[in-house]
Amino acid sequence: MTVGSVHTPGATAEDITIEKDGGILKEIKVEGSGSDTPWTGDKVFVHYVGTLTDGSKFDSSRDRGDQFSFNIGKSEVIKGWDAGVATMKVGEKALFTIKSEYGYGSAGSPPKIPGDATLVFEIELFDFHGEDISKDSDMGVVKRMKCNGEGYDQPNDGSQVDIEIKGSVNGKVFDERKVAFEVGEGLDIGIPRGIEFALEKMKKNEIAQIALKPEYGFGKNGNVDKGVGPDATLIYEVKLNSFEKAKESWQLDADAKLEQAKIFKEKGTKHFKDSKFEIASTRYQKVIDFLEHEISLKGDSETERKSLLQAGRLNLALCYLKLGKWIESRAVCDKAIEETDAVAKAWFRRGEAQLALNDCESAKLDFEKSLELEPENKAARNKVVICQQRIKAQKEQEKKTFANMFDKFAEIDKKKEALEKQRRPDAMNNIDQWNSGGDTGIATDPNSIKVGGDVNMSMDINEAIKADAELEEEAA
Repeated sequence: MTVGSVHTPGATAEDITIEKDGGILKEIKVEGSGSDTPWTGDKVFVHYVGTLTDGSKFDSSRDRGDQFSFNIGKSEVIKGWDAGVATMKVGEKALFTIKSEYGYGSAGSPPKIPGDATLVFEIELFDFHGEDISKDSDMGVVKRMKCNGEGYDQPNDGSQVDIEIKGSVNGKVFDERKVAFEVGEGLDIGIPRGIEFALEKMKKNEIAQIALKPEYGFGKNGNVDKGVGPDATLIYEVKLNSFEKAKESWQLDADAKLEQAKIFKEKGTKHFKDSKFEIASTRYQKVIDFLEHEISLKGDSETERKSLLQAGRLNLALCYLKLGKWIESRAVCDKAIEETDAVAKAWFRRGEAQLALNDCESAKLDFEKSLELEPENKAARNKVVICQQRIKAQKEQEKKTFANMFDKFAEIDKKKEALEKQRRPDAMNNIDQWNSGGDTGIATDPNSIKVGGDVNMSMDINEAIKADAELEEEAA
């Protein structure tokens, strides 16, 4: 559109408003691919050029050279964009004519957009995906909202939930049921942790599609009972029928926190004995969450809090060791030792984490400290011996590595010297270097010598010998 000309929607323009009030007209310029369009909550990536109806441009992502991204249906952009981009397919380019009530209204967006302005946007959709709700923001748990829920409240860890699920892998359904459980203990009934994370982002009666990477699903082992192989990406459709939210620690007084922490510890111990270490770890973490910052208890209650908190940390560290989470285990032990350094288990478990991380020197010190606190601890004594053996083996390996390294350096130096020697001029091989007549050829036969000077002469001993032989033959 040229500046000064008045924009008029084309004959193919379609009214995409729910009310059909002509507030958002869409014209497809380039067709997209596939059939999928963004859902509410999806993150979309677009380029756009925005103009007024007279053709004057007020904004352009193309001019900036960077794609623009936003989440559909989250009021991050004007209504016309939320509604319009939600109709697009990847690769599609469309022209949207948006009236002020779906744009910036009577206030406009000074200084470039006046009040009550109709806006024209050319938008190209490059990609979209669901909301990344994984705790590490690694796209491990991606949620797409299929049907919006009610209200604003959402489940939390410990909530009692009633859900309907349908899980599939490679298009094949492996789990379809209605189930009730406590958030945090879903693994006990075959509900992956990733689904629990998603539930904490859902509202009552919401229906969502949840994509789980293996580490948030059934991991490297898969789930034989459900026919899910190792390292499988899972797709679930989940409906949250109802939930009863658990009380947060800040909603409880100190005594109630203490009682609730006891319950979490009992649950953790039960799951640990059943070798359900991941579930157990979540319950021990709750013990820590409820008691770590509580400062109002006195006397016996405070003593009990400290004891329970220490048990929660040590048990969580043990769970992490069982799960192969060495760094996390070490960090928990650090906190336990910081709280009190007189507990042998804290030093021992940190030593195990250090050993697993191949930090044998630090592990040895930890095991020795554990042994100092408990002189009869055979396990700690054995670990010290193991550390000593590993340290010795490491030093021998280092010695061998350095010896090999020095041998290699010596060999390299030897090759360099040989190469340098080859490059040095050899007087016998280059005897003609005094040739002032400009002949710089190298004599390959020591009996054939070229002599340079004011008079260029050649002295070929081979030819002289040959001539003498011929004379002798003639004389005979």
